[in-house]
Amino acid sequence: MTRNPKSPAPIASGPLSAAIRERPIVLVGLMGSGKSTIGRRLASRLGMRFADADDEIERAAGMTISEIFARFGEAPFRDGERRVIARLLTGQPLVLATGGGAFMNDDTRALIKQSSLSIWLDADIATLVERVGRRHHRPLLKDRDPGEVLRELAAVRNPVYAEAHIRVSSASSPHDYTVRAIMEALSKWDNPQWNA
Repeated sequence: MTRNPKSPAPIASGPLSAAIRERPIVLVGLMGSGKSTIGRRLASRLGMRFADADDEIERAAGMTISEIFARFGEAPFRDGERRVIARLLTGQPLVLATGGGAFMNDDTRALIKQSSLSIWLDADIATLVERVGRRHHRPLLKDRDPGEVLRELAAVRNPVYAEAHIRVSSASSPHDYTVRAIMEALSKWDNPQWNA
């Protein structure tokens, strides 16, 4: 029997340490990097709950992200985002997909780095442009060229995303490849402070 060429090849990964399953896993990266889609699949693979920070913010505010930006601006949105993420990270361990700008906030980034295992989903600009073109709800892309916006954001944000504990490439290949790459990275993750 031959493997379907569209199916991801298996990636050998060892068992995950108990310390990893006891902490939240937070996905960070630019819009279009696949945080929500990959996060859902990763949570299922790990047997953990999944949450999308943007969905939780919209639920708490009773309005969409675009409406929050339009009515209040970015600074109040970021403050609300920080509070929602803090609440989510204090509950039972979960996989959390964050908005693209969440990790840029100093307080939010410190909270994520201290209380969770952060994973940067890094994707090239062409892949991001192709993915964000499928949806039209992103406030930062309103009336602008997505490639230009994403290049500008990458120049500023990628050095900050690089502070995440783990970096995984989110390529244009099927999302299951990225999930398997994350599982492999998690199986190799070793933090003496967590295992003490």
